[in-house]
Amino acid sequence: MDSKFVRMGALAISLVALTACSTLVGSGVNVARTGDNPAPIVVPEGTDPDDSVLGLREHPRIVSAYGGVYEDRPAEIMVARIVGRLLAAANQPDAKYQVTILDTSEVNAFALPGGYIYVTRGILALASDTSELAAVLAHEIAHVTLRHARARTDRTRQTQIVDRVITGIFGGDTSTDASANRTREELAAFSRSQELDADREGIKFAGKAGYDPQAAARFLGVMSRFAAFSAGAVSGSDGFLSSHPSTPARIETAMNTARSMFGPTGVGESDREGYLSAISGLSFGDSPAQGSIVGQRFIHPASKFTFTVPQGYSLQTSQSAVVGVAGDGEAVRFDSAQVQSSMSLTDYLKSGWIAGLKADTVTASVHNGIEMASGLAQTDQWFFRVAVMRLDGEVYRFIFAAKSDSLRFAQGAQATLESFRRTNASDLSQIRRLAIKLVTARAGDTADRLAGQMANIGNARELFYIINDLYPGDPLVPGQRYKVVARP
Repeated sequence: MDSKFVRMGALAISLVALTACSTLVGSGVNVARTGDNPAPIVVPEGTDPDDSVLGLREHPRIVSAYGGVYEDRPAEIMVARIVGRLLAAANQPDAKYQVTILDTSEVNAFALPGGYIYVTRGILALASDTSELAAVLAHEIAHVTLRHARARTDRTRQTQIVDRVITGIFGGDTSTDASANRTREELAAFSRSQELDADREGIKFAGKAGYDPQAAARFLGVMSRFAAFSAGAVSGSDGFLSSHPSTPARIETAMNTARSMFGPTGVGESDREGYLSAISGLSFGDSPAQGSIVGQRFIHPASKFTFTVPQGYSLQTSQSAVVGVAGDGEAVRFDSAQVQSSMSLTDYLKSGWIAGLKADTVTASVHNGIEMASGLAQTDQWFFRVAVMRLDGEVYRFIFAAKSDSLRFAQGAQATLESFRRTNASDLSQIRRLAIKLVTARAGDTADRLAGQMANIGNARELFYIINDLYPGDPLVPGQRYKVVARP
């Protein structure tokens, strides 16, 4: 979300070397951890900053947009070791790289100029062995070595046009508007030819480093299955697959590339057991620090607020908002915004960020001791009930949308606004954290039995198959460990 909301769960950012494993990976691989925020980088207008300046400038924005830095020492050491081996295979043993694990369930990985590489804990949870993660990291290193990241960044100079469109439609401030930021990312996506080039180069790096070269094709298939599994969820982004499409043709090309480079057997290290040990206990799903959904309620422990949406709404967190959709064509969006403390909420509501606002409907109110302002807006196809509230200096926004107004719609929106309040101990006790847990298969075990140890989440059995790269009917190997999602 805009402003502070997306930064919750991370105090600040620092680019600190992972000294615990520096002797293993060389001095060129650093892992970002929570700490001091680097000084902002300002590039004079009209100049062409070098790669290191571009990466350092964009790094805090990326970390903020993806929920902060995820800190887990075993996972950090594993990632740093893999990157060190890949850099040596890419003939860049002295290159300087910053690797960041982002605290988001989104399955994603990407690179910025200057050697900045990002993987999400979502992608760590989905991979099943070291070679699969190495395939992802090698692909991103290839983007950097092929200068794709610089070419992509150059294209973002065109985003002033996109900013004008966003401002014209929504009246939004594109410097803080999350939709604008994600539109910039989509505009800056790598081209299809660049993706295929990075596939080939990444497979070469991974194979030379001693990893299973077939892992790239295997993991593309797993990500494709997970994307299909998640297709019904409300989401602000398609994640890695939106810019790294996992089509059957691309998977086949990756397989053929590995065979042509390293032979039909593609012998290489997988280290499944080592990988699973490194991600044991890894957080899964939404981070409680960034807010939790409990039925019809959203609870944010860090900012100490909660609200409840009407029955029939299905809540889901996205990168920049909490979104609820009802089956009868209604929706609600909740996010936050940067608003000067001197500006009243009624003035902010009228400031032009929402299209079609009827200024004469804007009123101020107080619910649960919290200052609010609300009003109505209408476009050709939608009717909106909009509200903003200020809590502890932060401003939050609700946008309720329906094809037309009705008494039920109005009552549901009002009830949601009146439910917005500070959290108490009872609220916080309802938050549950989920994590990757390892279970060992015994003789006679079936996938269904192990899947029965999954947390009470939707389609748990199908999720078990996907995160373990299994299919119904596949046998389990006695003594081998498998991933389940459970309470830690």
